[in-house]
Amino acid sequence: MNLNDLVFTGFNNRVAALNRNTGAIVWRWAAPSGSTYTSLLLDGDRLIVSVQGYMFALDAASGRQLWANEMKGFGFGIASLASVRGGATSSTLLTSAAAADQEATADQEATADQEATAVSTFPAIT
Repeated sequence: MNLNDLVFTGFNNRVAALNRNTGAIVWRWAAPSGSTYTSLLLDGDRLIVSVQGYMFALDAASGRQLWANEMKGFGFGIASLASVRGGATSSTLLTSAAAADQEATADQEATADQEATAVSTFPAIT
């Protein structure tokens, strides 16, 4: 299956790939170590998974585990994941949307100011 046809979700040390059009589960995977919150990063053709201090790489198309790293000495919690191959995150998209909204509001205010100035510079016709 093409990666463009998949969406990924993680819950309680489990990961699933869903068909983006039907919602059907295409594959599922359970972490052999760790539990609780699962962080995901789609890194090109790999899905990077963090589960309570453990890191895993899965083949994004099949769910096959490619590697595991215990991350000794790092502790555990909610992981922050980043990659040059990873796509835009929801926070990046939200920030971009907020910036676009601010720009549109500024443009509207500038247009309103220009219209008000134009009206005030011409004498009223009586």
